[in-house]
Amino acid sequence: MAIKFSPKQIDTIRASIENIRFELNEGTVRSGKTTADIFKMAAIYVASPDKNHMVLAYNQEQAFRMFMDGDGFGLAHIFPPPIGVLRDDKHGAHLKISTPNGEKKIYYKGAGKANGAGAIRGMSLGTVTFLEYDLLHPEVIEEAFKRTIAAKWRFHLGEQNPPAPNHPNLEKLKRFEKNGTYKFRHWRPQDNPVLDDKRLKELEAELSQSDYLYRRDWLGERVMPQGAIYSSFDKDKHLINQNQIKGRVIESFFVADGGQSDATSCSFNVVTFCNKTNQHYLYRMANYYHSGTDTGVTKAMSIYARELKDFIEWCYTKWADAPKHSHFFVDPACKALREELHLISVMTDKADNNSRDKVTSNGTKIEVGIERTQSALAKGQLHLVEPGDLHDHYYLLREIGMYVRNDQGYPVDAYNHALDELRYAVNFFFRKYILPRGG
Repeated sequence: MAIKFSPKQIDTIRASIENIRFELNEGTVRSGKTTADIFKMAAIYVASPDKNHMVLAYNQEQAFRMFMDGDGFGLAHIFPPPIGVLRDDKHGAHLKISTPNGEKKIYYKGAGKANGAGAIRGMSLGTVTFLEYDLLHPEVIEEAFKRTIAAKWRFHLGEQNPPAPNHPNLEKLKRFEKNGTYKFRHWRPQDNPVLDDKRLKELEAELSQSDYLYRRDWLGERVMPQGAIYSSFDKDKHLINQNQIKGRVIESFFVADGGQSDATSCSFNVVTFCNKTNQHYLYRMANYYHSGTDTGVTKAMSIYARELKDFIEWCYTKWADAPKHSHFFVDPACKALREELHLISVMTDKADNNSRDKVTSNGTKIEVGIERTQSALAKGQLHLVEPGDLHDHYYLLREIGMYVRNDQGYPVDAYNHALDELRYAVNFFFRKYILPRGG
């Protein structure tokens, strides 16, 4: 399959890395930076005298999807069998490639959690690629820098969408900036050859509804998320391990929001009651997520239904002691998904999507659910529980930082698929457990 590169992509791929220890490609969503990064690193792997290399993303699934597969242009396609073979050894999953310069291994791992540092400790690496650098855990980043100290061609490549100017991970790049071994490259939608003039004009018009979105997603600027709807979310406070769950589990349920070109998201949730605090808590345990737009793969609703049934079984295999779910809620607008689930004996209920609530002062009903979710976060009644690498909360965490209001104060209908089903879960939790107690 032929691929056309933009001038920015060509410059990135061909640019020398001599005396560069960290290169950061930062810019808007869909600006073409990841594709350029894949081809740049492919050339480096072939030429490098170092045998082992690493690709880090929030989780291993993302590392594979973004860099190994890369929508058909990833490393596994650049180095097809028998040149490249996906393997597993004591250090983990990797792509082993045969090059004129010897055998190379490109490992790929999750780095969104602190325990990711242990997974790479003791390894000797030539290069490390950081995908969505701003989402990675700082301890893993630090450990990765240590793993390349003895490399013959020491090089780190990072890519990210524009974070807040005060993002803590940016501090870790100052060591390279101060000694002159840092290179920054800025990306905008115009740098992606896939986007034609018509699509670019549509995108600019769409993003113009919010100054924050326009500056971040069109101009590619680092801006403070003043319009972020769930700005009270604190990853250190609201993202917990299973041993931090309070109380005993009294109910479990699933919530789904479906789409084909849009994302389909489903979460497994449990409610607990803690005698010590005399409170109920809502814990989001795991998430199934697939986006036809993001992956380029559109699935039939019957496929989604079967995969959601598999997700149910996965949850009960992982949490065998969890009570059988009382409900499988689905957004009432997703009639096709509900029908397909019924055909395979997964009975569903209509999710509370706030359609029956009164219109709020700004003219939207969903504000009722948004306010409930904000309140649950503020009161410490809502948490995300780390399930491990599979079915984690990556997509919701990504959306939380991008779900904002426009200049008129209305929620922008974008980056909200996992957040919508979170809102539905909170609505059920609020009506059943908080409202009866006067909350």
